[in-house]
Amino acid sequence: MKKTFSWFRKVAFAEGISFLVLLGIAMPLKYFANMPMAVTVVGGLHGILFVAFFILAREVMADYKKDMKWLMKAGIASIIPFGTMIMDKEWKKEEAAAKTI
Repeated sequence: MKKTFSWFRKVAFAEGISFLVLLGIAMPLKYFANMPMAVTVVGGLHGILFVAFFILAREVMADYKKDMKWLMKAGIASIIPFGTMIMDKEWKKEEAAAKTI
């Protein structure tokens, strides 16, 4: 049994959290408290998670026979605050359905 979808969902959640921390904490610290290091650290972590998200999304596409529309929805979810958390409910159903096949 492949665990690609499970890893994808975990990384998607972490990517979503890092995006919120970047937008809600690190950027205000940079611009209002003159602490640019916050964006450097959180931005770097978010960048790694963002790349991992798309690598795993491509793996899910291949392993679970998802189409380009699925990848586009995942991509849009990754650039909208709370997008990956909202999509997780759907991804959880898709993962469960794939396990029964």
